[in-house]
Order: sequence, then structure tokens, then C-alpha cells
Amino acid sequence: MKKIMLLGSGELGKEFVIAAQRKGQYIVACDSYAGAPAMQVADECEVFSMLDGEALERAVRKHRPDIIVPEIEAIRTERLYDFEKEGIQVVPSARAVNFTMNRKAIRDLAAKELGLKTARYFYAKSLDELKEAAAAIGFPCVVKPLMSSSGKGQSVVRSAAELEQAWEYGCKGSRGDIKELIVEEFIRFDSEITLLTVTQKDGPTLFCPPIGHVQKGGDYRESFQPAHIDPTHLREAQEMADKVTRALTGAGIWGVEFFLSHTDGVYFSELSPRPHDTGMVTLAGTQNLNEFELHLRAVLGLPIPNISLERMGASAVILSPTASKEQPRYRGMEKVLKEENTYLRIFGKPFTRVNRRMGVVLCYAPMGSDLDALRDKAKRLASEVEVY
Repeated sequence: MKKIMLLGSGELGKEFVIAAQRKGQYIVACDSYAGAPAMQVADECEVFSMLDGEALERAVRKHRPDIIVPEIEAIRTERLYDFEKEGIQVVPSARAVNFTMNRKAIRDLAAKELGLKTARYFYAKSLDELKEAAAAIGFPCVVKPLMSSSGKGQSVVRSAAELEQAWEYGCKGSRGDIKELIVEEFIRFDSEITLLTVTQKDGPTLFCPPIGHVQKGGDYRESFQPAHIDPTHLREAQEMADKVTRALTGAGIWGVEFFLSHTDGVYFSELSPRPHDTGMVTLAGTQNLNEFELHLRAVLGLPIPNISLERMGASAVILSPTASKEQPRYRGMEKVLKEENTYLRIFGKPFTRVNRRMGVVLCYAPMGSDLDALRDKAKRLASEVEVY
């Protein structure tokens, strides 16, 4: 048995803890608020800001974990190097977490060091620099914080008149103490995919069947598997994912995102060194092993004989329309549960924010079914669940 400290205890962390408990592991779930989803199924929990390096140090010294698994971006990641030097396994590695928690580090690694095709980009530490960068790239362009998640602080800027608002919104949405934005060329892509990539301690790098997804404001709204992709483009995406994960080092699952264009091919977009929100579709049984089981096996060094596609699946999120500190309630679940080949997952978050993900509907069908109809079914059923 290993003692695993989970840094960030949201819905993805909850599923990881469930997978770990099924393999007899001991979990300490940490987050900035009490009652977070993963805490509800963990052995112990701690509440503190993981941007507080001293608080993070105290938690590690108190529990003495064998493995540290980061699940969010807002972590004082430089401390992870010290823990790793002491013999604590950091997932996938301290280097990977440090690079991927900051868009500047990962984008420069991908584009400048590894030569992967990305959107043109510049950085801006002030509104004046943002104006200069946008003028060089042209409109529309995409403005994002260097450190954020779930689309926070991200906007599409269509004219110079929108830059001041984009600057303020980007800084407000930034996690941590970094006040610098990245300005990207707007890629006119035909679709976007997540390529779940599994790196192992002993064994080859494995790829899950591609997952298509739709985002709104940079945040996941629906995903489906398998996504249709030209075989040549899939090989190109796999080669890129292999390059970047090798450079970052370590064992675990990675959510590698790509833009696909029929005319321009494959663009590397972003990367998360952990289970990906769009990968929740694997909870519908689309694969023989879902992304959380794959992550756990990679972390523990357990064998993964193969990853096989079992059936088609679609997911759609349930959002809160309001903000409240009260325990949320749900109406309409029976409308979802009366449907065949359908799962409902309520995450158990103790309070709401506007457009906060509170649950997900998962639908599945045999291979060869109508994927568009399956996606429509998942979205329709998700809309039936009211959070109040």
C-alpha cells in the first residue's frame, strides 16, 4: 500500500481516489475548501491554500506521503522539486508539473525546443505590451492568463477596442501571483481533440482513442469518443504527444489537446499532466480501462496490457445557473435515469458558482451507432437536471 497525497480534490480527483481505493491505496485529499468531492471518499483530508508554500510543506511533513499527485494548477509547484529530491514520487514528475502549470513554459518547450506546430504567440506583462502583441498577430486573437484553468480569464479579442477589457479579465482570471498574459493567433480549426497519453515507468507510451470535445469560453461542455480524425493527422498528433511527454518526463496520464484543420493539419494546443475533464467520457465504458484507472496504474507502475475501444460514448456537463454557499439540490434526475445506456454523476460540490460544473451525463451506444444522435441525447439529458 502507498500513501498518496492528492493536491486538488475536485471531480477528477474524486474518480482517481475511487480507483486508488479499489487497489488498496491510502489517500490524503487536499484542497482550499472543506468538503471537496475527493475528500468525501479519501482516508484523510487537509484544507489549505496550495499556493502557500509553507502550508504545503507542513502538510507533506505531517503525512509523509509516498506519492504526490497534483490535480490543479494553483500549487506552489517549485516546492515539488524538493519533495522529489527527498524520494517522494511526484506525478508525473516535478519537471512536468512545473512546466505545464504555466502556459509560458509549456508553449516555449513545445514550439521553440521541440519544434511542434502551434499558433503564433507573444507574451504581455502590461496593457501596452498586449496592444503591441495583438497588432503583430492581428485580429481576431486569443488572450489567456499564463496560469489558469477551466477557461478563466480567456477571451477572443476581435478589435483593438476590446484589448483593455481583455487585459483586465485575463489578470482577474489568473491563478497564483503571475500577472502575465499570452496572446495567440486565432486558429480557424475544424475540430479539436484530446489525446489521452499514458507514459509508464516500465513500458511503452500508450494512446487512448481520440476524444472530441466542445468548449465554451475555454471550458469543457461536452466530449465524445471516438472522434473522427484522419489517420495521418492521428499519427501526427501521437508523435507530438510522445515528444512533449518524453521531454517532460514521468509516469501518468496526460491530456494533450490539439486543433485539427483540414487545410493546415494538426496544431499542438495545451497539455495537462493528469486526467482530463474531457476524458470523463471514458466513465461511460468507452474503453476497457477509464482514464482514472489508467492514471493510477501508471502512477503505481502496474501493468497496462492494452487500451481498447469498447463502445461509443458522449458526455455533457450539468452547470449551476446561480451562485450560492448553500448545499445545492437537484431536480430532474429521474428524467435522466429512466433512459437506457445512460449514467448520471453528481460531483458532490458543497456550493455553487455561476456556470460551475456540478455533474455530468454519460451516454453510450454500440460501435457504428449515430454519434451525433448520442451527443444530442447527452446534452438533452444534461439540460433536464436543474441545480438549485
